[in-house]
Amino acid sequence: MLEKALHGSLRYWIGIACLTLVFCAGFFFYLLQLDCGLGITGMSRDVSWGLYIAQFTFLVGVAASAVMLVLPYYLHDYKAFGQITVLGEFLAVSAVVMCILFVFVDLGRPSRVMNVLLHPQPSSLLFWDMVVLSGYLLINLVIGWVILSCAKKEIPPPAWAKPIIYLSIPWAISIHTVTAFIYAGLPGRSFWLTAIMAPRFLASAFASGPALLILVCLILKRWGRFDAGEKAVQALAKIVAYALAVSIFFVLVELFTVFYSQIPEHMHHFQYLFAGLDGRHSLVAWMWAFAVLAIAAFAILILPGVRRQEGWLALACVLVFVSLWIEKGLGLVIPGFIPSPLGAITEYTPTGPEIAITLGVWAAGFLILTLLYRIFTAVHFERENR
Repeated sequence: MLEKALHGSLRYWIGIACLTLVFCAGFFFYLLQLDCGLGITGMSRDVSWGLYIAQFTFLVGVAASAVMLVLPYYLHDYKAFGQITVLGEFLAVSAVVMCILFVFVDLGRPSRVMNVLLHPQPSSLLFWDMVVLSGYLLINLVIGWVILSCAKKEIPPPAWAKPIIYLSIPWAISIHTVTAFIYAGLPGRSFWLTAIMAPRFLASAFASGPALLILVCLILKRWGRFDAGEKAVQALAKIVAYALAVSIFFVLVELFTVFYSQIPEHMHHFQYLFAGLDGRHSLVAWMWAFAVLAIAAFAILILPGVRRQEGWLALACVLVFVSLWIEKGLGLVIPGFIPSPLGAITEYTPTGPEIAITLGVWAAGFLILTLLYRIFTAVHFERENR
């Protein structure tokens, strides 16, 4: 089926060319980073995780969202998701690939990746994060390809595929839980030291991933000759609405706990985020943008009459995706370092090369996603015209 990715319209090839160009630009700046070191980024001694790890954290959630299709369809026989479960699994594949690439570029030297493989430490959460991410990538790639191949031949999936499908459900939860534990397991960073870090991760994951999948379904309906069906899209929209509500609730719970307790080392991080601290306020506008966008998206999604209109639904999904990218990316990673445990405030601003490398990784992920979805739509079109 790989040959189907080599055939497409002019619009398809223009998209491929644009993504390839962005990827090549990012790769050029990555070579510059290899030569000059991480000094060309905005990271420092005090802020050692920046834009790369922020993208990694957010995309782990996008990858985990595939479970919101697999679980209803395979465990509860929700037929409406039958046509789009493969879309969710291919989305997970591209998201995990981007996660791995962001960790790769953040390590600075490629040789450091081998340390995890050559000297594994089972007591390290980073080791287990590598295990669950690699396993989840393999699981979704196998499931998606096997299911699509069987759909092309119009035969049922093989019996051995079912246990792997069921395994993918707890595995999806584990990738985000282990990632959350990397943060919550650092006692010196009070901003991340919260028992609801993993639930916060999962709530945002089950909103951002399905929101992106809805946008994909709407795009494929308009330009890809594939209609996922209104019932499936509206079911996903309800999932996004409820998950977003829970995600907003968790943020409010954190704010209440921090400011009611009046513990300074916990308050300072949130003060820096929403009001600025000692004249430093580089993230304030971003966090208020998150709050406005999230509330606006929830208002659209919670009203059935508005949600059923494709234009409003697309707008709401864009708002959900952007708002959670801010909250789970910039608003989660960077404030953990500001202020430092010693009270120092060192602000962080991504540099041009850092942004270019980040865009290059996103382009690589969307390039993979475009090729996989092209194969999917070609197989679906063949079946419909037999």
